[in-house]
Amino acid sequence: MSDPLTILWRDEHLVAVFKPAGWLVHRTGLDAHACRFVLQTLRDQIGQPVWPVHRLDRGTSGVLLMALHAEAAGRLGQALAGGAMDKVYLALVRGWLRAGVRIDHPLRPDEAGPDAPAQQASTVVRPLARLELPGQADPRFGTVRASLVEARPLTGRRHQIRRHLKHLSHPIIGDATHGKGPLNRWWAARLGHQRLWLHAQSVAFDHPYSGERLQVHSGLVAPGQEAPACQAPPCPCDVPDWHALFGLPWAPAGDGPDNAAP
Repeated sequence: MSDPLTILWRDEHLVAVFKPAGWLVHRTGLDAHACRFVLQTLRDQIGQPVWPVHRLDRGTSGVLLMALHAEAAGRLGQALAGGAMDKVYLALVRGWLRAGVRIDHPLRPDEAGPDAPAQQASTVVRPLARLELPGQADPRFGTVRASLVEARPLTGRRHQIRRHLKHLSHPIIGDATHGKGPLNRWWAARLGHQRLWLHAQSVAFDHPYSGERLQVHSGLVAPGQEAPACQAPPCPCDVPDWHALFGLPWAPAGDGPDNAAP
């Protein structure tokens, strides 16, 4: 039986949980070996059905919003489709991103053929901190550089943040599909384990019944960020992974030319 999920916020219509890295949102035939599912675990934990409102990749940790009845799921789905839900993610990426940027880069659905039209996709990215460590993930360079970034997707395409950061030449560390294998392995050895370093930090939306503006935050605050105005919840189960990362010698993100390597 799976461990209980951390509930970050709940009322009679909605529930927000902390999704650990490595969990799927629900059962799928794409990974027959998976054994930890948010939907089924939460249903058993609270004793009632739940409806997913949005998705997080298996490797992504953080805030996941679910509905407690079908009508609430429909209302929140409309808000999500209309761009009325603000989501903030943290990511560890290759190289130094020195300035904020809006990425407007259309994306073709992953499963679509090469002739399928690409769909509009936009993400705003802001650097938080930068790091340079001795070591070689690439024989051309004698150090390894990385940035902590904040990403705000303005549209909701599949794998949008991961694909946009790759397009920016700053792929997410630990991304086996869109990242750099040697660099992923270097960081896995440095940090002690392999994972996708992407975290759904917060989601803000108008409550579909009261109209109140709500922000649900995971409680994780990165170097270069201010603590949230709302009271942070207790640290969920895999936040220590991020705290170990934050304990490295980060410096403030600086201005100047962008540098995606090494």
